[in-house]
Amino acid sequence: MKLLHTFLAFLMTLAICACHGDSAQFSENILFNDDWDFFRMDSSVCMSEMQLINGTFPKQAIKVQLPHTSRIEPMVVNDQWQGTCYYLKRFTLNDTDKGLNLFLKFEGAMNIADVWLNGKHLSTHVGGFLPFCVNISDDVKYCTSNVLVVRLNNEDNKITGPKPLKQLDFNMYGGLYRDVWLIKKGKVYISDPVNAGIKGGGGIYVQTKNITGTSADVYVKTHLVNTIEQETELILEHTLFAPDGDIIIQKKQKGIIGACLDKEFSLKFSIGEPPLWTPENPNLCTLSTKVFVDNILIDEEDNKIGIREIRISENGLFLNGEKTFLRGVNRHQEYPYIGYALSNEAQYRDAYKIKNAGFDYVRACHYPQSPAFLDACDELGILVLDAILGWQYFGDSLFVEHSRQSARELIRRDRNHPCVLAWELSINETPMPKYFMESMNNICREEAPDTYTAGWIKGGYDIYIEARQHRKDIDRTVPLLVSEYGDWEYYAQNAGFNQDNWGELLQEERTSRQPRESGELRLLQQATNIQEAHNDNLSTHAFADGYWAMFDYNRGYADDLEYSGIMDIFRLPKFAYYFFRSQKDICMDNLFSAPMVYIASYWEPEISKNVRIYSNCDEVELFLDNKFIGRKYADNDAISQNLSHPPFTFNIACKQPGTLEAIGYCKGERVCSHSVSTAGQPARIRLRVDISGISPVPGDILLVYADILDENGNIVHNASPDVKFQIIQNGQLLSPEHVDALGGIATALIKVGRLESDILLKATSHNLESDQIEILITK
Repeated sequence: MKLLHTFLAFLMTLAICACHGDSAQFSENILFNDDWDFFRMDSSVCMSEMQLINGTFPKQAIKVQLPHTSRIEPMVVNDQWQGTCYYLKRFTLNDTDKGLNLFLKFEGAMNIADVWLNGKHLSTHVGGFLPFCVNISDDVKYCTSNVLVVRLNNEDNKITGPKPLKQLDFNMYGGLYRDVWLIKKGKVYISDPVNAGIKGGGGIYVQTKNITGTSADVYVKTHLVNTIEQETELILEHTLFAPDGDIIIQKKQKGIIGACLDKEFSLKFSIGEPPLWTPENPNLCTLSTKVFVDNILIDEEDNKIGIREIRISENGLFLNGEKTFLRGVNRHQEYPYIGYALSNEAQYRDAYKIKNAGFDYVRACHYPQSPAFLDACDELGILVLDAILGWQYFGDSLFVEHSRQSARELIRRDRNHPCVLAWELSINETPMPKYFMESMNNICREEAPDTYTAGWIKGGYDIYIEARQHRKDIDRTVPLLVSEYGDWEYYAQNAGFNQDNWGELLQEERTSRQPRESGELRLLQQATNIQEAHNDNLSTHAFADGYWAMFDYNRGYADDLEYSGIMDIFRLPKFAYYFFRSQKDICMDNLFSAPMVYIASYWEPEISKNVRIYSNCDEVELFLDNKFIGRKYADNDAISQNLSHPPFTFNIACKQPGTLEAIGYCKGERVCSHSVSTAGQPARIRLRVDISGISPVPGDILLVYADILDENGNIVHNASPDVKFQIIQNGQLLSPEHVDALGGIATALIKVGRLESDILLKATSHNLESDQIEILITK
């Protein structure tokens, strides 16, 4: 009898497999970044497109690893490459993959992408900032090599905008500059939210509502696709995990999907004592979604979510019911030399620097930024004004339709991120017709109800984002966010929008556009401008402001960098960085709210005077060569009255070399200190690597700094020697071999190799003691 039961069970299994085919095959996402061939088209290449799309590449092609930029550029990009380039990848799939639904997902391909597989054209995608999927299920071969070819063109485009590169206030670069994935799905699967193309649906969509101190509701919509040619029963299981990994709640749904149809399933969780997401405590829960057919797991997806509720009105921003002001900054996503082709870890390091600078908000100007950057903002507690592409350009009906579709895709891609504050569905600094703005608001209502739109034209969107230089009066009847400040109003006296037509209109010592190497006085002036402007913003009813900008960056129309960043293009801080850090209230339990004190001076004879100190402490003491100078409370002047923590100014001038030491006190207790010594002559090099919260991994992009030090270990800020960098092991030097130090620091940009070994890097310079560093790579 036992044998009979076993035999019957075996027959039942066969029957199930016959009915459902390969539905039991489990989904898998495979990173597709390695082993690509690449070349740029130019006049020296004499090959037909047919040869190229069939995988015959010229001898000029090189092996590359994604993310990849179409050309390594100089630090100052005066002639960015634009044109057509090709990528080739050969890959093989096994017989076990037969019957699966197979997709290629491109997270970012600049700007017009055409995809061929085995010589067949499968897709054209317009736009370089948002993802797209290509279904290769019917065209892939098994147990033999497949030829995947991607053609990219990054020339000026009237459909995508913005204005032409030679008139553009930033650069857009090129290449397959974000991750590419091979996605394997079974016969029943969770759809991709962008690829599904469903208003307010597709993929998994999570909303958190009705949040109080003791409860919250979590709404989940899951879109499933059934490619089996018969009706299919399934079980959908959702498990919500707390930040510590404990299960908060689990629910299961039984469902049926018709043959070759798709269906959306909705579920509501009500939970008590929810771990809320805030900038100070960015608690991330994990929603695990599993799909079972015949009790076999066939698809699974995890989403990091934050339980939080945002309400915005003319009375301010209320996060989880608490009125909140957001101090923020604008960010362009470019890196030196490689443009947009950052590793995910480099994206995280940028977010870490933004948070460490004292910011809880960032504006993604002026385009959708990397999913890895938003993941980091979720984790670190940085709210994001998420934007479509747009700057000083409005095209024809094709442009309008593309902008609308971009708005939908942006929302579908990013709607589950707790860091998203609102959607900037506006073409920045561009006159827009009323019908266009109304359609953008309607798109938001359809795709993500209960969220907010933002735009630079008052009355056109839910939130009015106004640059300080455009401010004529204050309308307290509209929600206000100061989109940018501290730069243009000090640079061009509100000269207008056609920046490419203007030269420098102010004396260079007055502008906020100051290179880090420009010296103490000019860096202090930049910091003064910023302080004055931020203090002024705080007199309005704005619920947030964003300084322009976090990092120095290149511009298509200009022959120099835009230097208004509080960090330079190599992510090295200027004095203004410490001003913003000092605005963060002390919280001993928060890494980013620690007590700090910083002397904004190099203590140089005949230059340094009226020493300015940034601190979030109550009082600061200052010593010169161990001699007590004084103990002070913070300044109280016209540009400090609204600040959380004004600077401390000591009326003392540098007459001879020496050492300043500042000590910060909180409630009468010493909590921090900082010292500065006059630098002597350059004597040696010290190498250090920028980690910023995340360890290097294979394939990573790293900044390595060569500090030029005197014999006592002080950085010589006016030193600019030529430094030679040499990689000895497991890496590629993306910056030039020889680099001049700027402000006493030379910077190398390195791509970590795929070998499971550490990097050895050496730096030498004439008449200076050299240094060598071993960079540990996380395996």
